[in-house]
Amino acid sequence: LSNITKQRLRIMEPDKDEQQEELIKTFRHRLKEKISVGPVLNHLYFISHEDKERILQKLKTEGDASAANQLIDVVLKKPHPEGWFRAFVDALIHGDSKYAAMVLEGSPKPEEEEENDYCVALVRLLAPSLVQMKTADVCCECFSLGLLGQDDNDKVLAEIDTQGPGRGAGELLRRIVRRPPGWFSTFLQVLKKTEHYPLLRELTGDPHWCEQQGETGALIDHETIFLHTFGIFNSSKQSVSIFMLSRKTLYIACLHISTFPKTPLTGHSSTVCECGLLTWMQLLFRLADLSYSEAAAEAPRSPEKTEIVLRDYQMEVARPALEGKNIIICLPTGSGKTRAAVYITKKHLDSRREAGSPGKVVVLVNKIPLVEQHYSTEFLPYLKQTYRVERVSGDSQLKISFAKTVQKNDIIICTAQILENYLERAENGEDEGVKMSDLTLIIIDECHHTQKGGVYNHIMMRYLMQKHKNLRLKKEQKKTVPLPQILGLTASPGVGGANTVAKAVEHIMRICANLDASEIMTRSQEEDRKQQRKTILTVENKDPFGDVIKTIMNAIHNEAKLSPICDLGSQNYEQWAVQKERQAAKEEDKTVRVCAEFLRRYNEGLILSNTIRMSDALSYLNKFHEEQIKKKTSVDGEQNIQITDTERFLFKLFKDKKEELETFSKNPKYENDSLSKLREQILREFSSRGQARGIIFTKTRHSAITLSQWIQENPKFADVEVKPSHVIGGGDQSDTKPMTAAEQKDVLKKFRAGEVNLLVATTVAEEGLDIPACNFVIRYGLSTNEIAMIQAKGRGRADDSSYTVVDVKNSGVAERECVNEYREEMMGKAINKIKGQSREAYQKQMMEFQLQAIMEERMRQVKRKQKAIKDEKPSHVKFSCRNCAKPVCSGEDIQIIENMHRVNVTTQFKELFIQRENATLQERLLDYETNAVIACKDCGQPWGSVMVYRGMDFPCLHVKNFVVNINGKKISNCTKWSDLPIRFTAFDYIEHASMMAQGSDEEMG
Repeated sequence: LSNITKQRLRIMEPDKDEQQEELIKTFRHRLKEKISVGPVLNHLYFISHEDKERILQKLKTEGDASAANQLIDVVLKKPHPEGWFRAFVDALIHGDSKYAAMVLEGSPKPEEEEENDYCVALVRLLAPSLVQMKTADVCCECFSLGLLGQDDNDKVLAEIDTQGPGRGAGELLRRIVRRPPGWFSTFLQVLKKTEHYPLLRELTGDPHWCEQQGETGALIDHETIFLHTFGIFNSSKQSVSIFMLSRKTLYIACLHISTFPKTPLTGHSSTVCECGLLTWMQLLFRLADLSYSEAAAEAPRSPEKTEIVLRDYQMEVARPALEGKNIIICLPTGSGKTRAAVYITKKHLDSRREAGSPGKVVVLVNKIPLVEQHYSTEFLPYLKQTYRVERVSGDSQLKISFAKTVQKNDIIICTAQILENYLERAENGEDEGVKMSDLTLIIIDECHHTQKGGVYNHIMMRYLMQKHKNLRLKKEQKKTVPLPQILGLTASPGVGGANTVAKAVEHIMRICANLDASEIMTRSQEEDRKQQRKTILTVENKDPFGDVIKTIMNAIHNEAKLSPICDLGSQNYEQWAVQKERQAAKEEDKTVRVCAEFLRRYNEGLILSNTIRMSDALSYLNKFHEEQIKKKTSVDGEQNIQITDTERFLFKLFKDKKEELETFSKNPKYENDSLSKLREQILREFSSRGQARGIIFTKTRHSAITLSQWIQENPKFADVEVKPSHVIGGGDQSDTKPMTAAEQKDVLKKFRAGEVNLLVATTVAEEGLDIPACNFVIRYGLSTNEIAMIQAKGRGRADDSSYTVVDVKNSGVAERECVNEYREEMMGKAINKIKGQSREAYQKQMMEFQLQAIMEERMRQVKRKQKAIKDEKPSHVKFSCRNCAKPVCSGEDIQIIENMHRVNVTTQFKELFIQRENATLQERLLDYETNAVIACKDCGQPWGSVMVYRGMDFPCLHVKNFVVNINGKKISNCTKWSDLPIRFTAFDYIEHASMMAQGSDEEMG
């Protein structure tokens, strides 16, 4: 240090130093987890060179946690120079350790910190799956989105190069969890962009995370805490159940576990078996001393329940399962299917224990909230005195593998994807897998999802294949592989779109075959439950606002010479417009293509105006037009982007009609009739009931949010004490920003407590939301199948509950509801017909459907392999602008980075596009910087985005923005690169970087 610097470093006041030291000591464990030692050292001026060298050596030999611990020791070493604490915080900020700095500066907020802790523990729990990612692709995206700093990026890439992608993935995960709150949503975006859909499904708990365009986001209840089931002892040697530990204590457990030896694969802490039971017990011993009094005082406990009493009908449907048979229990929502399953579980384990061969029960659910619900309200209260009960989901916290959890417990409640992952690991011969033969009973909740493509069916396909192998082994007098008993639970198997009883029978029989069910058990409960009052509210067709939109659409039809054959404002019209746009792009018909795109947006605006306020629909159309006009302007204003006569016509058409639309939208008397009917029904429910509490189900996130706002802003609802809120999915499948898990949990908690008495929800809340006091349900413009109808009706559990359907213009909801009622009746007839079959006929049809399912699965596997082999030569592929049909490039010009991102780095391509700010992403994801959009220089059509890879910008192409020509055949419906049978040349980073460096040298020379 210079003399000037030494003079500046004088000792501070002792009391202030002590406070700051205490602060660092208090958060020491958290800081160790969050500090990136290398970059932080580069910004610490008051640490001696010798200390830095020792810390760096510790980093090299023992890793970040040990090095961070030593760094903290050095920082705390006295005497302190002036400004040491501020200098340490600044070093954290500038050294890629902002979250560590936030901890010391009093942020983030406690709720944000708690949610972040859960996300960190979730990533650690699922590390065995996450390390199988395409690490280089994920690293590239994380770096481009600011989730990894330059030092992080270099270290991960170095780990990939030297140790392989698995170790690189472990390094990447360790680094991203140190980022400030918000990193988890960014990480989900990265996985989505790199098409890691199985990992997304596992992290969110939603089996359809990226497969649907509608509302499929899953609720994540962060009250879920992954507890282990053996006891611990406090300092007085008193036995203390681990269930009494608070969430804070369990998080501290994660921190203590991080000091244990690392596993070779991920670098995360070892599991119970790897560390040894003694080590684990020592950990819990330390925890007991730390927080026993706190836990005993505040930790929620499940009620003590020992005797399971079933009603006669419950015992009747459970009887075959008590005899060891595979069955499906089909009972109405709220009739106690789960209680019957708990009883069957207890009797199954009791009988196995008596026979000297302990049982193992796995309860599978399809959504994360159901894990906690079944665990805390049913299985744990009744069975914890006798058996070890545990729950595992994407929301679980304890760092122990699922295989060890299965080993250590008698009953495991989990999301189906986790079991499927570990069954696959065992099949592939990996360690820490779970075999089907390890289990003695599998309970499948909502078992009507056991159909093609679903995770339930993947699990049961393994079962069926082994079952039929066992038949062969038995004939050969060889040892068979034991299989678990299967119990399916459902309120409705549905009819699968059948229009005859015979087709309905086939649909239900296929589900029975998939579950290997010997029979389907039902019982009418009409005598035990009061009938719901049901009302269908139809709407009138007066809609002057919508008429203006239709006038605009008809003018566009005339301009493009289009003649639609379906109603404007319907889903069928949207499909027609999409098809016209694709066809016009293929035929290079610019007029029809741009008109079809505008028509699709106007159709969406028309649907919105029939569902929500006219002002909300107008806002949507305004935003779309502003985006289109922006496309026609370059950033610097120097580039003349072509505006066609058709586009001028479309811009002027909206401008001319905008004032009229605004006039109608501001006049309450023109409000759409559906909204009026909804207002009347809400006021009726709250005026006629002493304690009204209800749910409104609607189709989209956008409508859920705007309906909730509409209710909050209307004084008439406040007069009858309506307290609304909304709950939507947590995935990122739409343009509307998703709710965080903490937000979802807070709303549902308030709803259960009565602080909110009207919940506006998407279909995410249909299955599993158990609120007995809910006494009215409204389905607003939501057209679904008979299963969803039965589920929605079942949300109203209170006596004298009502079920209302509010129709929306052109939605077909009223007609669909009648069809669903017919199908519900047909389903009952089909089940009765199945139950009336002879045993021989039933078994024969079961065997036929099972063999067919097995053959179809094998055929799919063969086709997947064949499809992977077919590849067209890149030179045979041409790309043209989707909007103006300008030739853009050949497949030979495109290179692929890390087997994921298609880029064009040719000098010719650079002359064809312009760059502009990506405002849409910036609005939706404020927690990181977004890349620019690249667009056609002639017409402004977006082509892709600019991605940052290893310190350089690259134009990354999105195939949906082009018309693809393969050997003369034009394709305009490609939505992702995997749709094209082309193997592009791998990008050579070294070659490109060398060329760029040479070019820079020449410019400087």
